[in-house]
Amino acid sequence: MIDLPLLLQPDEVPPVLEQNAGGTSAFLFTCDHYGRLLPRALGDLGLDASELERHIAWDIGIAGVAEAVSRALDAHLVAQRYSRLVIDCNRSPGAPNAIPMISERTTIPGNEGLTHEDAALRRRAIFDPYHDRITAVLDARKAAGRPTVLVALHSFTPVYAGIARPWHIGTLYQHDRVLPPLLLKALRAEPDLVVGDNQPYAVGNGTDYTIPVHGEGRGLITSGIEIRQNEIADPAGQQRWAERLIRILGDIEAELRNKGLV
Repeated sequence: MIDLPLLLQPDEVPPVLEQNAGGTSAFLFTCDHYGRLLPRALGDLGLDASELERHIAWDIGIAGVAEAVSRALDAHLVAQRYSRLVIDCNRSPGAPNAIPMISERTTIPGNEGLTHEDAALRRRAIFDPYHDRITAVLDARKAAGRPTVLVALHSFTPVYAGIARPWHIGTLYQHDRVLPPLLLKALRAEPDLVVGDNQPYAVGNGTDYTIPVHGEGRGLITSGIEIRQNEIADPAGQQRWAERLIRILGDIEAELRNKGLV
């Protein structure tokens, strides 16, 4: 049996952050790439500090947005504090890029030559506590007869592989036909936005974990939201986007209630 404290010591930051656990909203927000912490035992993964500030390590700006929206809507937020470079919490643990050796052309020296035991240790210390907590929250809400609308919050880079991305925000979905159309309609009514429909990414079982497993796997109303990072790189931008999402999601929750869907 692998001893988990070998990776995360008792004095290190726990992997799961929760906010507003007693919130009354139907929304449950998740944030797979909220933080960029590294376990002490892994050092800096062989990377310069500047690399750990880039998108390869976390979703820049989304933490501030997620916290503000959770507070304002009285909604529960479950977030992951450790870097996606340790293990990506929006990938199946068995996926080839769950622990990336290369991310956006950057080699991750600390991820080279890992054994199955090394990968299992990361999963048990970082991935499992996060997703076990989401599972427990959803189980408790179901047992209490509380409806849940699951929204996964992310941010994306303005340029990828040398190609500029025009979208300010996008919805991400696969099977749900309730929340994504409502989001698209509301966002497209904003005159200053270029809105992506499954852009810059589409949700898929092979490329995602949180929405397919926790959302679609339970038949929940669910969608992802991606915000372009230059829009939320500073606190002012995060506040502007939080206020916009608070207004839009608040209206959507009221509409879902009026329709008897939550």
